[in-house]
Amino acid sequence: MLDIKGISKTFNPGTVNEKTALSDLSLHLEPGDFVTIVGSNGAGKSTLFNAIAGAFITDSGSIRLDGKDITFLPEHRRSREMGRLFQDPMRGTAPNMTIEENMALAFLRAGRSQRAYFSRISQKDRSFFRDQLSQLGMGLEDRMDQKVGLLSGGQRQALTLLMATQVPPKLLLLDEHTAALDPGTADKVLTLTRQIVAEHHITTLMITHNMHDALDLGNRTLMMNDGRIVLDVQGEERRGLSVQDLLARFRAGVGRELDNDRILLA
Repeated sequence: MLDIKGISKTFNPGTVNEKTALSDLSLHLEPGDFVTIVGSNGAGKSTLFNAIAGAFITDSGSIRLDGKDITFLPEHRRSREMGRLFQDPMRGTAPNMTIEENMALAFLRAGRSQRAYFSRISQKDRSFFRDQLSQLGMGLEDRMDQKVGLLSGGQRQALTLLMATQVPPKLLLLDEHTAALDPGTADKVLTLTRQIVAEHHITTLMITHNMHDALDLGNRTLMMNDGRIVLDVQGEERRGLSVQDLLARFRAGVGRELDNDRILLA
């Protein structure tokens, strides 16, 4: 489904700021895989997402999605096949547009509507948006004419998740999408994530700093370090792992302790 072979990326090559962010990284995902990713700051997690999404072209290697080579496809073309959420709830929505307009924009971006203007949103579209919003259990279906900038961070992140999946993408990228939320709201968004991914059988990659979530969610866990995948566990092997086991595996594979306080204290 997603097939990454030998991608590398070095920023500012030949300067004092040279940084190798990805190093000969390969990864294969089957349809419906839900993969969690953990690692220290600078391990290459978000850079991997940027490479998949097309924020830059990798120095080497290839990326295929659902059998199609997207290695050199521009970011806006890839976005039709992918959904993405960021850590900041303010990203992913237009604050000065209404909830309805934001949902219509996401619908247009997914290429499932031929309408060019928001004024042409049909009653059928509005009914679809209301049905989708009602699933969040936040009452947003009764506030569709309200500007998104007036919503709380949790409401915006839940809305962004819905917008990214209302037309199920081939691939969903979740970049610490609950990290900026309070614990209660984060749990609700994670529950919604689990439900939506399972319902639509969406192939998903999720970066998290929470080791418990990394083992509890999905069917596979990766650990990254220095632009490489240093641990890949799934199936029975994964089900039997504790957080301490995961940290011990990292130490054995890398030769040092995981030194990210944010991860260790989560």
